[in-house]
Amino acid sequence: QVQLVESGGGLVQAGGSLRLSCAASGRTFSSYTMGWFRQAPGKERESVGAIRPSGGSTNYADSVKGRFNISRDNAKNTVYLQMNSLKPEDTAVYYCAARRIGVIEYSSWGQGTQVTVVS
Repeated sequence: QVQLVESGGGLVQAGGSLRLSCAASGRTFSSYTMGWFRQAPGKERESVGAIRPSGGSTNYADSVKGRFNISRDNAKNTVYLQMNSLKPEDTAVYYCAARRIGVIEYSSWGQGTQVTVVS
């Protein structure tokens, strides 16, 4: 398993941008699909999107499509979540997670980073 640490959260005004980072330990980062999730107060955790091991393929939730972008730098063992045109409803704790190729469930999770969007 990999150990994951998120950073980059904070308070931002609606319409603004933030970039979250997720640093992974271990030598096998490039073999993991990386996902971003979020959980707002009183709501269930939801998927934001994911990126395949090579970085060549991504997918996004409809609610963030066109505003958020996931990228990764396998040389730095880091995955990013660029969030643009932020809305108050994007307020949540954001988590990154990792799953190995061919495995359905995410086996490693970060501690989360708070993103608060104010209008």
